[in-house]
Amino acid sequence: MRPKLHAPVKAPKRRRSARVEALASLPLFFPLKGRKVVLAGGTDAAAWKAELLGAAGAEVHVYATSLDETFAVLLSSGSVKGSFVYHQRIWSANSFDGAALAICDAASEGEAQAFFCAVRAAGVPVNVIDRPAFCEFQFGSIVNRSPVVIGISTNGVAPILGQAIRRRVETLLPISLRDWAALAGRVRANVLATLSAGPERRRFWEGFTDLAFSARSVPDEENAGAIDALLDKAGAASPGRVTIVGAGPGDAEHLTLKAMRTLQSADVILFDDRVDDTVLELARREAKRMLVGRDSEPGTTDENVRDRMVMLARQGKHVVRLKSGDPVSCEDTQNDLKRLDDAGIPVSLVPGVSGAPRASKDEQAAQTRAQSALG
Repeated sequence: MRPKLHAPVKAPKRRRSARVEALASLPLFFPLKGRKVVLAGGTDAAAWKAELLGAAGAEVHVYATSLDETFAVLLSSGSVKGSFVYHQRIWSANSFDGAALAICDAASEGEAQAFFCAVRAAGVPVNVIDRPAFCEFQFGSIVNRSPVVIGISTNGVAPILGQAIRRRVETLLPISLRDWAALAGRVRANVLATLSAGPERRRFWEGFTDLAFSARSVPDEENAGAIDALLDKAGAASPGRVTIVGAGPGDAEHLTLKAMRTLQSADVILFDDRVDDTVLELARREAKRMLVGRDSEPGTTDENVRDRMVMLARQGKHVVRLKSGDPVSCEDTQNDLKRLDDAGIPVSLVPGVSGAPRASKDEQAAQTRAQSALG
């Protein structure tokens, strides 16, 4: 008797598990207050680096036989935070003793290579200005709202693009952000002492961030009630909730701003298999991601997913149900809303961009019913 042949079993599609795309370099923020930095060269380009290093609190040791006018003025006026030490000679091998960083504006390829090799031998990170082959680190464009500092790097391949990005970011961040960030430093100890780690503290900082971007002025001692109210609200027992979010028809560029903010506050994300990975990249790093589409566990039904949303919300979590397209026009969205409402779970709906050019009459009717279900 011939053995019975079985059709090959198809392995389920595996989604990429990485939460971070490949990086050209690792962005780091390097404290320099009171630390020695060696800077070789007396040019205008070197002066800019000296001013930047001094603003970070470094003790900048400048080695140059002569200084351009810009650099001379800088040394005479001093630094806003750090200090300058001028050595009117060229650098030597022992110049790098105890240095945290070493930077050079070299006049020739040979000078650049000599500096690079000497600094490498001393075990100090090195950068030769405008010579990528002799750089172990790069200076990016900076958006300064200290203590908030944003660095932008194109890994040396497109510095003008980096500057353009910086200008865009500058327009998005209010100048008052520096004052709110300073306030965060002052209230941090009280937050740690008053609120438990995890959801309570996160609720406080999410509310604090909303205030920081609300164009309100920073509370002073006379009207500190806003911060006290945030502490009280964050410390109160918070029931879980569900937000149904539309991911749009494709990549992350179709997300609405409200959808992005929601993903940043999620504890758990239940997503369709049609949701693009670039959308998930924008979610809070600590959020647990659970695939509940066609390629998830065998036997998973819409009712199973609704049960899971209820269970997770009852654990006090913010659950985001992420659907491709616009969930308002999905026929099963009203079933989700009814199930959550019956369970007493607070639910909100964030519409998404529809992939269809125009909604059909049935879809329009579904939208109306879904909006009515939300009240």
